[in-house]
Amino acid sequence: MAIIPQPKLFSGEDLQPLGDLERLQLVLETIPDESLMRILEHDRGRGRNDYPIRAMWNSVLAGIVFQHPTIESLRRELNRNGQLREMVGLGSVAPSAWAYTRFLHRILEHLEDLDTMIHHVIDDLQQVLPDFGERTAIYSEAIESFAKRRSDDTTPDGRRDTDADWGKKTYRGVDAQGKAWEKVTAWFGYKIHLLVDATYELPVAWTGTKASTADITEAPKLLAQLQAQHPLALQAARVLMGDRGYDDTQLVRSLWDDYGIKPVIDIRNMGKDGDPTRMLPGHDPVTDKYRGDVFCHHPETGAGHRMANGGFAADRDTLKKRWPAKFAGITCDAQDTCPVAQGIRISLETDRRVFTPMDRSSYAWEREYAQRTAVERVNSRLDVSFGFELHTIRGLAKMRARCGLALLVMLSMALGRIRQNHPELLRSLVRSA
Repeated sequence: MAIIPQPKLFSGEDLQPLGDLERLQLVLETIPDESLMRILEHDRGRGRNDYPIRAMWNSVLAGIVFQHPTIESLRRELNRNGQLREMVGLGSVAPSAWAYTRFLHRILEHLEDLDTMIHHVIDDLQQVLPDFGERTAIYSEAIESFAKRRSDDTTPDGRRDTDADWGKKTYRGVDAQGKAWEKVTAWFGYKIHLLVDATYELPVAWTGTKASTADITEAPKLLAQLQAQHPLALQAARVLMGDRGYDDTQLVRSLWDDYGIKPVIDIRNMGKDGDPTRMLPGHDPVTDKYRGDVFCHHPETGAGHRMANGGFAADRDTLKKRWPAKFAGITCDAQDTCPVAQGIRISLETDRRVFTPMDRSSYAWEREYAQRTAVERVNSRLDVSFGFELHTIRGLAKMRARCGLALLVMLSMALGRIRQNHPELLRSLVRSA
């Protein structure tokens, strides 16, 4: 039998900080958890301290950083990895499953303290990222419950899910052949509602609800949360992007009138006749369509031409539309008598859904709306990197706690990257500096 030389058990390279442990150390050093630790230690009092509070907390964070889908998976890693046990402050063996169950139940009693830590990290990010919060995007993510349906027995016992309900999303569009299509997805569980910085792809506000909760009902709550917890971020906000699930006159009006934020929200076609053209009130012979395209018409032939965008007058709350014969190179033989040759101003009050401070028909609106995908990438990280695609969550409180921990780790890692002068890794959850 060939004898293979055995390497040293601990070589010099092995003693160098490992990538995963570096990331965990970064999170542990950044999270402002001292207040919560003192509260939990005070609650424990002089009881048994086989597994210290801080070590249990650190190991839970390790499970999130290392993407363990279950506590049992985390326990196996702790029993195998002595370096990890030493870093989190544990002894020679991992805590029992029952110890984690008790500890996580105690965390559920302090969800407000968990939210406070998230807000502290967001405040710190504002200090190091001056433009943090200027461009925001809003979205909701479906999270299925580990349970398949609501139990007939609604008595909570930690095993059945008595909180979740059914949610449904409908997607509609038109294919390349012009044929309309519709896709309906349904799930049993919950929703995470996120307000995300679109530049840095980091959350600035969030809520967790049952699956049936409408997106539009949570949008004002996210803005109110931002106003209460991070007023400077709200003052810095310039644009909010959202899909047509947030197409609501009251929200669009409130964003600009109450917060000075330009809504860039997709609009639903409420007409029954495809894309109908209607007369624009007070501007004969001008028409518009539901997406904000405005046309002037020849007084005799009725031929229409799209009017050019002239910007937004914030002091008047009006959109300016320019005569196409002058600004788009269109030839018109009625230019001497055209009533709109000098352009027109359209008040936002004409239709608050259609006419918004950022003109829906402008290239600027399209550029901003393209940034909405930032929130979808955040949701993807929650699903893949933080394990929300494969989880064992039952119950709204557990879902909120698990999501809060994930967002806390995400934000803390980003803040740690910046403090380490590695902003290029700000969005990375798996790479080390």
